[in-house]
Amino acid sequence: MSALRATGGEGGGARPLDRPHVAVVGGSDAGAVERAQAFSVGEALARAGAVVVCGGGGGVMEEACRGARLFADGIDGAGRGGRMDVATIGILPGPDRTAANPYVDVAIPTGIGELRNGLIVRAADALIAVGGAFGTLSEIALALQAGKTVVGLGTWELARDGLRDEAIVIAPDATAAVRIALAAAQLRSDHA
Repeated sequence: MSALRATGGEGGGARPLDRPHVAVVGGSDAGAVERAQAFSVGEALARAGAVVVCGGGGGVMEEACRGARLFADGIDGAGRGGRMDVATIGILPGPDRTAANPYVDVAIPTGIGELRNGLIVRAADALIAVGGAFGTLSEIALALQAGKTVVGLGTWELARDGLRDEAIVIAPDATAAVRIALAAAQLRSDHA
């Protein structure tokens, strides 16, 4: 079954629990290219009916949430949108839910700092890494350890004993990254 059909079609008609959850991770101090990629990823995920899971902060996280939320609210440039109640989840490092970026629908304050990276990974069916620093690298490692697909857009490359490790699926653009992540999420749900 395709991810679109499983979620009720474009914009998603299914309740949030039944929709694919894809983590979008990357730096809070992202540059213009990474921010644009994250926005496109978030919009494409919402268009497919998926829920964006992130750390709830700025940079890549905010842009992914903004892309998803604007589409879900019906502001996709063509006046179309899914009118989804929940398009974004932010799992915050601190204890204050009001610290979430303004595009987070559900803010989960943890008070556990960077340890929340593991919660982001566990809450998602697949992960898309856009750029990022060491926090992003930890999320990539945790996702790979958990057997989840990691799709990369201008992010870390892995090597072992000087040989490139192909564990991160490199995508050429946001559209491909979302397609790969949704296919992986569907495979996980089919085998659950």
